[in-house]
Amino acid sequence: MVMACRPKQWAKNVLVFVAPAAAGVITEAHRLRLTIVGFVAFCLVSSATYLLNDVLDVESDRKHPTKRFRPIASGALPVSVAVAMAVVMFFVGLAVALSANRTLVLIVALYAVLTTAYSFLFKRIAILDLVILSSGFILRLLGGAFAAEVEVSDWFLLISLFGSMFIAAAKRFAEKKELGERAAELRPTLGEYSTEYLGFIRNVSVAALVMSYCLWAVERANVTEASPWAQLSIIPFLIAVLRYALLVDQGKGSAPEDVILHDRQMQFMGILWVVILAIGMYA
Repeated sequence: MVMACRPKQWAKNVLVFVAPAAAGVITEAHRLRLTIVGFVAFCLVSSATYLLNDVLDVESDRKHPTKRFRPIASGALPVSVAVAMAVVMFFVGLAVALSANRTLVLIVALYAVLTTAYSFLFKRIAILDLVILSSGFILRLLGGAFAAEVEVSDWFLLISLFGSMFIAAAKRFAEKKELGERAAELRPTLGEYSTEYLGFIRNVSVAALVMSYCLWAVERANVTEASPWAQLSIIPFLIAVLRYALLVDQGKGSAPEDVILHDRQMQFMGILWVVILAIGMYA
């Protein structure tokens, strides 16, 4: 039952902490508590959507080289139990979100609706599947902002948008490369995307991501006392993005959480980036 909830993918929900940290309020006890509430709510609701997705995809997952070992696809967890778990976790997640504020409930509910719509329909429609996939990352980021009641800047939205689209396109590229000739059979949209087209989306989104971040860092350094720390944060950020792009090109980005949890260079650059920004914002 725990494995079916995909606890490894809860690493994505760490994005909830980004907005409060970037706003410099993560050290305030009240804001930190609200952010943790948002994180827990997203973990519960995202697991509910994973369970539902695995129930709907049980037959195709059984043909997949790795997904066939998932608890529902392998038969270790009955479908009826998985559905009951999904319903309970969804409503508990909404109740947890409500303990923070109503806006967080709306964000979490919207995430659940879009993810469920993706499972039923949009994952079979090219382009829309990328948009819905990337929206999951954006809603996590916005969820953290609304949970901690901090203002969302234009730069934050741009970085979130292009970063999410980059990860979504990278995920599809890695899946296409990993599955080979069976890609279209196991995921229909992969039959419509060429590697060149997915590469085009990755190139455009990563260029916009890096440019947006650099402009944010320079602007922040000019209006705050974060200089030169804001500019220095560009270095580990850029290296981490380039490293992730390399791993994706090697076909290793089909599960973004695995890349983050297992690649030492990504982890080191991520920690260095956090430390540099923390010094500039809190020291």
